[in-house]
Amino acid sequence: MIFVQAFYWLFRAALVPRACLVAENAALRQQLVCYQRKRGRPRIAGADRLFWVLLKQFWSGWKSSLVIVQPDTVCRWHRQGFRILWRWKSRRQGRPLIDAELRALIRRMSRENPLWGAPRIRAELRLLGYEIAESTVARYMVRRRGNPSPGWKTFLANHSQEIAACDFFVVPTATFRMLYCFVILSHDRRRVLHFNVTTNPTARWTAQQLTEAFPFDAAPRYLRRDNDAIYGKVFQQRIAALGIEDRPTTPGSPWQNAYVERLVGTVRRECLDHVIVLGKDHLRRVLSKFFAYYNGSRAHQGLEGDAPLGREREPPELGDVVATPVLGGLHHCYSRRAA
Repeated sequence: MIFVQAFYWLFRAALVPRACLVAENAALRQQLVCYQRKRGRPRIAGADRLFWVLLKQFWSGWKSSLVIVQPDTVCRWHRQGFRILWRWKSRRQGRPLIDAELRALIRRMSRENPLWGAPRIRAELRLLGYEIAESTVARYMVRRRGNPSPGWKTFLANHSQEIAACDFFVVPTATFRMLYCFVILSHDRRRVLHFNVTTNPTARWTAQQLTEAFPFDAAPRYLRRDNDAIYGKVFQQRIAALGIEDRPTTPGSPWQNAYVERLVGTVRRECLDHVIVLGKDHLRRVLSKFFAYYNGSRAHQGLEGDAPLGREREPPELGDVVATPVLGGLHHCYSRRAA
């Protein structure tokens, strides 16, 4: 049997052209490489598929040496390669892309105005000098799930005028006495509405501060506070009499009253940490000057660099920059003044 097979291969080598023998030898060797990679079922990589697709183009007898897969599989690989080729060739066909700046503007409008659709954005772009189709606008808009609605930041900004917050903080004096400062802050512009100092805070005294802070019809709709025992029954009755809805925070959650907590930290860092308080009247004078600077001049990041009471921009044409010291030079207010 061995002699018969040897004679067959010798006779075949003499009759078959050398090019076919080389192709057959390469095909068999390539399949051996696939079998040697891993035990069990051979793993066919992308390079193996490319080899058989190219061999199919140059050798008509490729099917006779194929063992590891079916001939139809090689044809399917060829069709897949054809699709990939034409997908690559046609990638730049179709409508030309619009400018990156205009695409970014469409996404920005869609992100900042969740209630706007493609017609509204297109109309806004036309007013800005951009002529663009509505379908193009819809293509570059931000995709959303569910009904569009403004975010929490927008919701809180629309209601911040009706929210105020209050809190106590303790200040030690030069003789180690403890003074209690009560402060009320408006949420809309981070403006300090009222403050006062006492050595013995009570619920009745705290309720009186609300009356002084909100005369007539100036009371907000909501008041944010913590769960201190000082806000007793008399204080809660005064809130109800002023038409304010009491909104205490969850116990142990100062972050729920973040604006006034941030104010207390600012007062300590920028004022009280640099002053030795001599008494109640002294603390009241120091805080009065600081809060006047805080409301009228101090720039706030949350207000885009503006002060709570608002500051007008002063161009260089108004004169030189003049510095006005606050609290003996601890801070300065800057303005322009004609020479």
